[in-house]
Amino acid sequence: MYLVEEATQLADKVFQMWIHAPQVARHARAGQFLILRIDETGERIPITISAVKGDSVRVIFMTIGKTTEHLSTLKKGDALRDVVGPLGKPSEIRKYGTVVVIGGGVGVASTPIIAREAKEAGNHVIGIIGARNKDLLLLEDEMKEICDELFITTDDGSKGIHGFASTVLEQLLKERELGCVWIIGPAIMMKVTSGVTKPYGVKTFVSLNPIMVDGTGMCGSCRVTVGGETKFACVDGPEFDAHQVDFGGLMQRQRMYVDEEKEALEHFHHPHGGCGCCGGEH
Repeated sequence: MYLVEEATQLADKVFQMWIHAPQVARHARAGQFLILRIDETGERIPITISAVKGDSVRVIFMTIGKTTEHLSTLKKGDALRDVVGPLGKPSEIRKYGTVVVIGGGVGVASTPIIAREAKEAGNHVIGIIGARNKDLLLLEDEMKEICDELFITTDDGSKGIHGFASTVLEQLLKERELGCVWIIGPAIMMKVTSGVTKPYGVKTFVSLNPIMVDGTGMCGSCRVTVGGETKFACVDGPEFDAHQVDFGGLMQRQRMYVDEEKEALEHFHHPHGGCGCCGGEH
């Protein structure tokens, strides 16, 4: 069993959890993920490692389905049945010079550990974090502390720069020599933002964690085409060269289990719904 040391809500539908998992914390690197299971009958879900402190690891997740909804109900002192990791290949961090770490929405959760390792490798680290509005911004203070410079963007202009991370990145590319860029967020955001660096030939990585299911390469659900070849995000990634990723195929694959996820979530909220025994009141 793995003890939940802290569980807090960061924003609407976004939760943070610190888990006591010494074997994961000891070996975890930027870009890697873990698989957790709440109980013996629970689904195994992959979640990116956001930070490490002592014998504990932090995960940040959004409630989008039955298991993440259940996970959000756990409190300090509760326990998880299984935590496995670290899994996946670590980020390719070395001394590039000036690097940019970009997070959009809940993808910001993955940025602190990358920014910290990049800083420790001797890079000048620029962070860009964005959200639809100021209330959905994550880890602003933490990223401000880690990065040499931090830019904030909001779609509605309620905080920071009114616009998208891609706009800030394009301006930086015009003004400075960038060695490497990491982008983590929704697939469409990663596609658009990585397209900005392509004409400049700047090495750009994206994280394809969102399409994972099994997390070990067994199920094949995280197949993605990279440079014309089939890769598995969980074992060949989760980070890939952004300019080689087939984002069209990626976004199509993300829609595969939408109906099943809706059905499972409905059953979680109304386990007896439709059976006639209670009118869905339980």
